[in-house]
Amino acid sequence: MKATQTLHEHGQSLWLDNITRGLLDSGQIQHYIDKYSITGLTSNPSIFDKAIESGYYDDAIREKSGIGLSDEELFYELAIEDLRRAADEFLPVHERTDGVDGWVSLEVSPLLAHDTAGTIEAAKSLHAKAARPNLLIKIPGTAEGLPAITECVASGVPINVTLLFSPEQYEAAADAYLAGVERRLERQLDPAVESVASVFMSRWDVAVATRVPEELKDELGLAVGLATYRAYRQLMDSDRVQRVQNSGGRVQRLLWASTRTKDPAASDTLYVHGLAAPFTINTMPDATLQAFYDHGEIGEPMPADGGDFAVMLDRFRDAGVDVAGLAAKLQSDGAKQFVAAWNDLMERISMQRGAVA
Repeated sequence: MKATQTLHEHGQSLWLDNITRGLLDSGQIQHYIDKYSITGLTSNPSIFDKAIESGYYDDAIREKSGIGLSDEELFYELAIEDLRRAADEFLPVHERTDGVDGWVSLEVSPLLAHDTAGTIEAAKSLHAKAARPNLLIKIPGTAEGLPAITECVASGVPINVTLLFSPEQYEAAADAYLAGVERRLERQLDPAVESVASVFMSRWDVAVATRVPEELKDELGLAVGLATYRAYRQLMDSDRVQRVQNSGGRVQRLLWASTRTKDPAASDTLYVHGLAAPFTINTMPDATLQAFYDHGEIGEPMPADGGDFAVMLDRFRDAGVDVAGLAAKLQSDGAKQFVAAWNDLMERISMQRGAVA
């Protein structure tokens, strides 16, 4: 049995961190579903930027350029077409798991990361336009994003909370989600609105790679992962979550993101076998998925109590790493990187429009 299937049978969902029209047209996504145990996918502006640069979307861009769409509107037309097709391919999984799995994700413009009202409006509009029961809207877990998450969940919009890095940021996102579910219960609405909380892993190790001794390299991401998983399991067992579940609500699942190994000297499946745990999700790019399928190994699952995460984090503090401060910086820098990627995407679309005109 392949490692991907074994991991899936141990209770973790494997999602693909990629989508292009070429993958859909070639049948590659269905192949991943059938052979690699993939049960969902995520997307981001950089993925679409590279796909549009390839010229694969030129005919669609030419066709849509004559109807007066802005570059952003044109992007969403293209992205929603792709994500609808992907959602339909994952729909059997979604139905078989009663809505727990089989999701695809589409994000609001990163330019709205600090605009609560704009995020709410965009999330509701995109979800309605996509018109698929298994499509999550990605909202960053920034200070301004958290109230938007609560309002969107309260309105019945499934949310992928993105740009999380630490246990504390995860807990804030989980609180925002639960507050939205509780509002639905107060209004006597169906509380079963799904959500995932996406915690970014590899960026921790990239950030400290040149600042820590050799024995600590590629260890910080996994230590933060253990601490976050402990917080997740504690919340799942809390009275608050138990009350929500007793009323028909769901648990917001923990998703490991940014799981491509950046250090060429480290294992290419570091953030897969190191973050194996039931009732979580690992979303990974094609290369990481294929590497794990080919030679992945599965050991013991992550301990519910976080194991020795506290000792591990203390070693980084002793090495001069301000873990809490770095978490805040990673989220702030991540938001800026998302904006830069978005602006690159808009420039790419504008260039392609001009090229095919």
